[in-house]
Amino acid sequence: MRRKYVFLALLCIVAVLLPAVFLTLRANFPRPYFETADLCGVDPALVYAVMRKESGYKEEAVSRAGAVGLMQLKPSTAEFVCSRMGVGFSAEKLKDGEYNLSLGAWYLSYLFEKFSDERTVLAAYNAGEGTVRKWLSEEKYSSNGSTLTRIPYPETEEYVKKVEKFKKIYRILYR
Repeated sequence: MRRKYVFLALLCIVAVLLPAVFLTLRANFPRPYFETADLCGVDPALVYAVMRKESGYKEEAVSRAGAVGLMQLKPSTAEFVCSRMGVGFSAEKLKDGEYNLSLGAWYLSYLFEKFSDERTVLAAYNAGEGTVRKWLSEEKYSSNGSTLTRIPYPETEEYVKKVEKFKKIYRILYR
């Protein structure tokens, strides 16, 4: 009889704690501007995983390399994106979350048009499109010239792994 009560007590504790854990995780993996930003057909879990890794959701973030905002876009990349999207470029607006998120999502969409798999797209987002094209031309990094089998920059390799991990978490939290 005592085991039954212990089991019921544990079941109650789990029933109370599980939603709290879930809500805490969602608070640590938010989706800012989800209702209003144009994600350009890119998987939201991927976009927000990139955002988490790039800026930790800080709109005012500026990297040592000069990348700005939620999606950590360099002004030159943002200007390229704007010219392709047909929208006005504003360096000052890069710290505006919705603007930055839309440009970053468009850039991811663009990279998906250029590269055949997600790991290669993420490597290009981090290391640059030209750098990844160079890697793809070398057999030690790509066996087929279109997907990376090895990423030579440890920082980029770690970046790709982290974004993939965060994407899995987003998928679980926002099914």
